[in-house]
Amino acid sequence: MRTHVVDHPLVSHKLTTLRDVETDSPTFRRLADELVTLLAYEATRDVRVTEVEILTPVSPTTGVRLAEKPLVVPILRAGLGMLDGMMRLLPTAEVGFLGMVRNEETLEASTYAERLPEDLSGRQCYVLDPMLATGGTLAAAIHFLVDRGADHITAICLLAAPEGCERLEAALAGVEVPVTVVTAAMDEKLNEVGYIVPGLGDAGDRLYGVAGA
Repeated sequence: MRTHVVDHPLVSHKLTTLRDVETDSPTFRRLADELVTLLAYEATRDVRVTEVEILTPVSPTTGVRLAEKPLVVPILRAGLGMLDGMMRLLPTAEVGFLGMVRNEETLEASTYAERLPEDLSGRQCYVLDPMLATGGTLAAAIHFLVDRGADHITAICLLAAPEGCERLEAALAGVEVPVTVVTAAMDEKLNEVGYIVPGLGDAGDRLYGVAGA
């Protein structure tokens, strides 16, 4: 597993406002969207391309086009807040959905819904999960995709914690598919209830509010 922390002033600037407790949901959604596009630029460095011959207004030349349609997989619900920013960079990608929930006592993740092809053989997948905290949800999602045949997986996270990265790497031991995690920051630690410190709170609640509250 490879972890890439994107070091860029614009990334740091937008992340600072996302962290701020005074940032309201509409602003949070807009900034998350912009931040994901910046992260996606780094995350797609290994996107598969094929050479093509074209004719410019001046002369023939050789260029590249995407070799296939990548599959973008937001983890519900918070991953939906990252989808538009990703699709802005990869408008031809296909989108699948994976609903996962974390048990707040055991911190283990389970799947409650999915909308994905049964056969992902040879597919390059981009998983959207805002917070790599305990790592359980992302590990379960990656195993789900690998079991269906995906052969290259990149996870895009707004934030990550060292404990989550360590657990994810351990959970993926024996998985031969290359996995890369791209994140805007590696934070200090997890607290006693599995939240990233300093973090930005619950990404889903900050994106969409607390239903019923």
